[in-house]
Amino acid sequence: MFEKNLLHGKRILITGGGTGLGKGMAQRFLELGATVCICGRRESVLKETAAELAAATGGAIQALPCDVRNLDAVEAMIDAIWKYAPLDVLVNNAAGNFIARTEDLSPRAFDSVIGIVLMGALHATMACGRRWVNAGHRGTVLSISATYAPSGSAYVVPSAISKAGVEALTRSLAVEWGNRGIRMNAIAPGPIPTQGAFSRLLPRPELEKLALDRNPLHRFGTVEELANLAAFLVSDGSCYINGEVIRMDGGEFLQGAGEFSNLGRALSDKDWESIKPSKRGSTKP
Repeated sequence: MFEKNLLHGKRILITGGGTGLGKGMAQRFLELGATVCICGRRESVLKETAAELAAATGGAIQALPCDVRNLDAVEAMIDAIWKYAPLDVLVNNAAGNFIARTEDLSPRAFDSVIGIVLMGALHATMACGRRWVNAGHRGTVLSISATYAPSGSAYVVPSAISKAGVEALTRSLAVEWGNRGIRMNAIAPGPIPTQGAFSRLLPRPELEKLALDRNPLHRFGTVEELANLAAFLVSDGSCYINGEVIRMDGGEFLQGAGEFSNLGRALSDKDWESIKPSKRGSTKP
């Protein structure tokens, strides 16, 4: 699909890179020639992932334990990376999410999700962005958002707040930093099966079926599909794409947005035959 060395020479940091989507992107970037750093809170998971991906791809990968909620920790990590060479790409992927009735949530639950998703993205983006601006170095930031960021969503309110902020950050800095050679984009994926996310968001089989039924393609996305899109967006082949949030959900958002979109599931072929305009008579006044 891509040239083998599409990302050769690029140094990429992925937050939340030890598992799930972050791990999938790390593998794809390594396969395409990038040097990759992954960070997260669990050092043992990061080291295991780094060893696995290095063996699988032969690429250069570094594991850096870091809690992106902590600004000082993020700055220290970025300093350590910059001692060798500047980063070229930041991927804001660290996430925290779960379904819950909003009235059941404590302030700590809000703080945790907003701290990881929104403040974590802000901390990492500012740490890299300031260094890029001061050095006159071109850079790219890719953030992982969610399809419900622009509309909001019940039962995942802390995440909806956070992802909306990430998209606003993306669009705002795309304009402010564009003339400095810094691009800002985001991907808003629909449901993609990963062990961590699905156990918290779709914990029962009937919820998984509900999610499938509302998707026009009647399937979930894959980690590989997201990783391929991410690889393109951080490559030089997308250098004129800036300030965009690319929805990758099989049409799920549009299915829910159209007032009559659910009629395809509610009405049978027989029902449609019975309500054909020709059988209702003339529509002329």
